[in-house]
Amino acid sequence: MCRHRSSPKATEGAGRPDALLVRSGNLPAPRLGRLVLLAALLCYFSITLLNILSAHASVAEAAVAVVCLFGIMALQLLHCRPGAQLEPAPRKAVTLSVQALLTYLPLLVFRTQWGSMAGFLAGSLLLLLPPGRAWLMYAVVGASMLMPPLLADLPLVETFYYVQSTLLTGLVVFGLTRLADLIRVLHETRGELTRVAVTQERLRFARDLHDLLGYSLSAITLKGELIHRLLPGHPARAKAEVEEVLTMSRQSLADVRSVASGYRDMSLQDEIGSAQSVLSAADVRVDARVRVGELERELDTVFATVLREAVTNVLRHSRATYCEITAERTADRVRLTIVNDGVTSGYRDSSPHSGSGLGNLQTRLSAVGGTLTVHQSDDGTFRLAARVPEPRRPGTALTADADDGKSAA
Repeated sequence: MCRHRSSPKATEGAGRPDALLVRSGNLPAPRLGRLVLLAALLCYFSITLLNILSAHASVAEAAVAVVCLFGIMALQLLHCRPGAQLEPAPRKAVTLSVQALLTYLPLLVFRTQWGSMAGFLAGSLLLLLPPGRAWLMYAVVGASMLMPPLLADLPLVETFYYVQSTLLTGLVVFGLTRLADLIRVLHETRGELTRVAVTQERLRFARDLHDLLGYSLSAITLKGELIHRLLPGHPARAKAEVEEVLTMSRQSLADVRSVASGYRDMSLQDEIGSAQSVLSAADVRVDARVRVGELERELDTVFATVLREAVTNVLRHSRATYCEITAERTADRVRLTIVNDGVTSGYRDSSPHSGSGLGNLQTRLSAVGGTLTVHQSDDGTFRLAARVPEPRRPGTALTADADDGKSAA
């Protein structure tokens, strides 16, 4: 029937660092990213608060400064929240303007002690404005910090320090906020990839069950009908057919187990032998010509699957008297063609959910760069052709033959 081997695809990626990162949970949690950002903001604000308290200002001045400080803190948290850059432009303009007033007005009283607050304004500009305008305004805020040290008649080195600390604070706020957003997006993406992987595995399982059991159950049904006819007059041959049915059922069980455990390999040569046996039992004359040599394991499995589905279609959707199977290799491609007669509009599988075999085959062939074409003639002849370019061979091109018919939907 078919042979099965363990495939490295079943464990592919198990030892890769990115796979280990996703499985081991080494990626920081989104909440941790937000906590790190909040801790950095609180540290900067506490430093400014200590500077104000050590400036020997009056109680009224200190109270006003604390109110402004908490106002900036609230606005900064608003600007650092996820999705803040997507807010309407008028709203962003209002909040940035208020933050600018709370940043520059206390400078008239506290000067250098208040200077670090400009860094938060610079960071907010980077977070909310378009990149070109944001970096220009960021530089303007940094340059504005030249004034407080100069008004206080501080040395040039300290003047440079205030400018540099403002720009650095803006970068820290911008970087930590974007990093927290990135961690959140990575976690959401990982969840989405997990859902996609589950969906793909379900589709693989359904496709493999269709390819395996559709053929096997059709063959077992056919053999059962043959045994029923043979029992009265040919008990010895009926017994031989029963043995073959048992072999098919055992192989079907093994196929289901292989689908559940992962990727399976199949052999085109084995499937041709099985197809000849099943079709001959249905009184279909089989002419098989195979000239492909040794195929790569992946291509061998794909072509074996195509042949299995094609034979299933012959049994379920036609009253065929002959079936021609041709597998050949040319200079730039490998091609499998199955031709049978007996296809009429009135003879179809009447069971519900009769399958989506051609769609499954197209998916499998597309995965290896191949194409599937089908054509039904007026005389009831059905032709299915699967073509795959030679793997790893530079300079080859896949060209359509004029007699290939219409591409399968």
